[in-house]
Amino acid sequence: MQKFKDRWQIKHNWQLIFPILGMLSLIFSSYLIAKYILNLTNIPQTNNFYFGILSAIVVVFCFVFLFITLKLFNILEPKWKVSYRWELIAIFIAFAVTGSTAARISDPILSFLSLDKASTNGWIYWPIRILIIFPVYQILLLIVGWIFGQFKFFWDFEKKMLNRMGLARFLKD
Repeated sequence: MQKFKDRWQIKHNWQLIFPILGMLSLIFSSYLIAKYILNLTNIPQTNNFYFGILSAIVVVFCFVFLFITLKLFNILEPKWKVSYRWELIAIFIAFAVTGSTAARISDPILSFLSLDKASTNGWIYWPIRILIIFPVYQILLLIVGWIFGQFKFFWDFEKKMLNRMGLARFLKD
């Protein structure tokens, strides 16, 4: 366990929550993809063969996602200049939670505006949805970043992104 803590620069036991959440997220994502893939087949879900294939696909995707994630850590660690490696996991989780939440929140907002995917032209629906998601995402990113103890990183990230978009004049430090 100490070797794991040293690798991720974990100084306090409470920081172990981030690798645990990261692994649970990785397993859950693999499960959802495996389930989707198997739903495209005609294998009955009560069959033992189904559970064996499901387990095998989950394991394969876990390794694939873990490999990709660790490669991303190696690329982003020097670029993002975080103090500890475990913070990368917290940042990745914050991005994932924020993106999913912003997408979920946009549906009720669009319903409130009487815009429905089925009844609205796609050329109108999708640009409006993106315009709604964008500010919601920016606000949520700061809130979720604060919850995960990474507010400074996300505040700097927001300022850099808005500056690149020419919207930095709206931010006053």
